[in-house]
Amino acid sequence: MFNYSFKKSIPIMTGYLFIGLAFGILLNSQGFNFLWAAAMALFVYAGSAQFVIVTLMMNKTALPVAALMVFLVNSRHMFYGISFIQRFKSMGKKYWYMIYTLTDETYSVLCQIKDDNRITSQEKNRGMFLVSMLNQIYWVTGCTVGALLGEFLPFSTAGIEFSMTALFVVIFVEQWITWKEKGTHIPAITGIVSAIICLLIFGPDKFILPSIIFTIGILLSFEKKIEFKEIDNE
Repeated sequence: MFNYSFKKSIPIMTGYLFIGLAFGILLNSQGFNFLWAAAMALFVYAGSAQFVIVTLMMNKTALPVAALMVFLVNSRHMFYGISFIQRFKSMGKKYWYMIYTLTDETYSVLCQIKDDNRITSQEKNRGMFLVSMLNQIYWVTGCTVGALLGEFLPFSTAGIEFSMTALFVVIFVEQWITWKEKGTHIPAITGIVSAIICLLIFGPDKFILPSIIFTIGILLSFEKKIEFKEIDNE
């Protein structure tokens, strides 16, 4: 099962190691050593939010305000994580770890495992846990190594924040192919249209959460037309 999970996590590994390096270098450039990078990757474990935290730390933002900002940035996880509540509960003691490690990229891979009819429900649970664990290992490794490199090698951090955008593009392409195999592009097209509309209405800094809510609302109305395989149907 480890080989299966590792192969599934390879796209995330390449993205997390590179983006982790970028974050570590950026954090080091602001005067924080590799221990800070390792701790943030291990205990915060939120790609986009960690980049935001760097700015908050440099501006000496109050802790409650910083916590609220990180919560708002990651609040999207609550919406797409709903589809995995029952699955995670069936994993026993791993329940809280699975919730903690549910990132955007991990979610995309877990969806693929969830819909894989070649393996049993128990194997799916184990595969999901291994993927979640491996992805966090990649992230911690990338962040720590990046900060270490930043201490010894000079790097320009110009444009480094685009690495997160690049990874999201890769994930979108992967999901587009997945939905093509299922015979529908409704979820992807809905997400694109919702994002554009909310971007125009709310602006680039506030459109993510409204677009997710809008997308979920539309998809729920098309629930009977889109085939979702839930744990009870296995």
